[in-house]
Amino acid sequence: MCPPGTTANVFPTNPSNIRPIMEELFTKFSETCQLLESILNDCLGLPPNFLKDYNNDRCMDILLSYRYFPATESEDNGATFHQDPTVLSPVFQDDAGGLEILINGEWILVAPIKGALVYHICDVLQVLTNNKFVSPFHQVVRPKGKSRYVFVFFYNLSGEKWVEPLPQFSKDIEELPK
Repeated sequence: MCPPGTTANVFPTNPSNIRPIMEELFTKFSETCQLLESILNDCLGLPPNFLKDYNNDRCMDILLSYRYFPATESEDNGATFHQDPTVLSPVFQDDAGGLEILINGEWILVAPIKGALVYHICDVLQVLTNNKFVSPFHQVVRPKGKSRYVFVFFYNLSGEKWVEPLPQFSKDIEELPK
């Protein structure tokens, strides 16, 4: 979903009140990503507002809602393992669960917590920090007997933005780009 008011937004017509809800959700996800981006900027010791200025184009952000149908006997995978090619990806999942993160070769369930968001550090931050932050491999395993509902927000860069390790995480400390 593009920012409210743009022509690329696609909404279902049922229920009839879904559009304002999705637009407000988009705005809230964007605001929380901007806040986390500011916190990360400070934690990384970057100049004030560096990440905000670097990632100042919100027209590529996307909000998706998914319904994963219950697993069947022959198929249980909802989304195969992958990393997200964005800056940040907050996920709001219902109590059905199914999100797993790969840690040291083992898939670990990210247990749903009512009202909580799960934030993925994504590929752009991994590259900028020369692997100081790592974009996790994750997957969705569909639960048996119930559908899984989730909202995922992709806090993106402009498609034309060049991404490489920042000097303070490579050249300045005599470390090769990873």
